[in-house]
Amino acid sequence: MMVAIGNFAFRFRNYLFPLALPLVLLPGPRLFETYGWAALLGLVVALAGQAVRAMTIALKYIIRGGRDRRVYAEDLVTDGLYAHCRNPMYLGNILMIAGVAITSNSWCCVLVVVPLFSFLYLAIIAAEQAYLQQKFGAAFRAYCRDVPGLLPRLRGLAGTIGRMEFHWRRLLVKEYGTVFGWVSRWILVVAYNLWLLQRLSLGNGAVQALLAGFLAVLAFWLAVRSLKHRRVVVAD
Repeated sequence: MMVAIGNFAFRFRNYLFPLALPLVLLPGPRLFETYGWAALLGLVVALAGQAVRAMTIALKYIIRGGRDRRVYAEDLVTDGLYAHCRNPMYLGNILMIAGVAITSNSWCCVLVVVPLFSFLYLAIIAAEQAYLQQKFGAAFRAYCRDVPGLLPRLRGLAGTIGRMEFHWRRLLVKEYGTVFGWVSRWILVVAYNLWLLQRLSLGNGAVQALLAGFLAVLAFWLAVRSLKHRRVVVAD
């Protein structure tokens, strides 16, 4: 059952994160009395997720993006962050979604969004594991015995990072869309909460900072997209 759900979710995984945004409208008890703490904690959690994704891509990018929207992998990658966690990209995704949910400052949003999307990603992991088990057999079973599935093993992580080359061009090309996606959504959630608090005006310093942040991340997205399409920056 989980594998079937995972295969379905994998086909539409690029639409999962946008679906989380309307759920921030769920009313409910506040996480924090002072909204600034929710915005700050949400940003920190989302940044942690982005950091996990960034290290995964820059240190060792795994070609497991699917083929014809189906689970697919060329090789069994076991180095980089994959030596400490079998699914670091999905861990990063869950953290980013959790960060946006926390920013809503609503217990209802957090208690719906985080379990729901964690379940969907766990189902995708189950589908990928079934595929990898079939393709790589004993090698994959040994890898599963040695490396945790989602929560990373921190022992030796600093050494792993220090030994590997950081591919910043690959990171830019592969991740610029994700950065724009979650940052713009975080800004929208903060703006919505400021509107609820009747503080959404251009005279508010927080609103000015949000507008500047959105323009900055939009400029970043446009610049990298242009460099990518002109092949000035290519994934190595």
